[in-house]
Amino acid sequence: MKISIITRAATAALLTLSGSFFAAPAQVISDKPIQYVIAFPPGGESDVVARLQADLSFRLYKQQMVVVNKAGAGGGLAWSQMNNYASDGTSIVGINLPHIVLQPLQEGSQFKTEDISGVYYYHFTPDALMVSANSPYKTYQEFVDAAKKNPGKLTLAGSGQYSGNQMAAERLNRLARIKIEYVPFKGTGDLISSLIGMHVDGTMGYLPLAIQQKEKVRTLAIATEKRHPALPDVPTFKELGLDWVDGGYRGIGMPKSTPEDIKKKMSDFMAKLNSDPKAKAQLEDGGFVLVDVPYEKIQAFMAEKTPLIMNDAKSSGLLNR
Repeated sequence: MKISIITRAATAALLTLSGSFFAAPAQVISDKPIQYVIAFPPGGESDVVARLQADLSFRLYKQQMVVVNKAGAGGGLAWSQMNNYASDGTSIVGINLPHIVLQPLQEGSQFKTEDISGVYYYHFTPDALMVSANSPYKTYQEFVDAAKKNPGKLTLAGSGQYSGNQMAAERLNRLARIKIEYVPFKGTGDLISSLIGMHVDGTMGYLPLAIQQKEKVRTLAIATEKRHPALPDVPTFKELGLDWVDGGYRGIGMPKSTPEDIKKKMSDFMAKLNSDPKAKAQLEDGGFVLVDVPYEKIQAFMAEKTPLIMNDAKSSGLLNR
């Protein structure tokens, strides 16, 4: 009888001990699912990374994130509604630079840059000039020569108006001294079929799309310091004589009324997701450049980037429209 009691006690203790080793981590932010609003359609860079983050969040920390796509106005629809979402830590919204600085410059914008409360920036995607794999243009120079022979006739697709893609298209016009028509789409995911099917002459997109679709598109140039290992034959704009290393930043924001401690907690949590070694390697191989801009550095980051964006917008002619 004594042995039985001791055995039961030991078994209970062992189960308790093993449970402490193997129990799932407690939820980090909330016992409710976090709504993760992406301002673009499925399939684009913002959407792909958000879904990777949501998977990591649940798998590593048992914190559920539900990705919701609310596309419209090149991201402006979701950003204009951002401060109407729950401020208890259960709502985050994907944000993009230079978009949140550029879009309020256009007439009819429903939000201002200062309405956006950024919490964390996690990656950067370099600009990339692409054409269909079936395009007659084999090189950057062939594309530029065709544009010079046919001013205003060639078209470049991009994600949204007053966006990073539009500013990059205008920069190409300015630096290469050509005139190409910019065609805005709701997001990267929406323009892929038009690019591959040559309904447009090319796209001014981002490096991850170039790598993801490298069997179906031909990348003519990328805005990086050095060539990317996944596209070793693709020159940088710098190699081609253009002073161009730029692209788009992505991060998350929360409603302005969200308490400061919750914003800081969310920033720290996103930093954990961003530091996962396997996810980091996967993203870097895919053309994403990881950055780490936490909540306490957001104000300084915006103060640094905003004048640069405005100067570039002025040079590209976006302020004159």
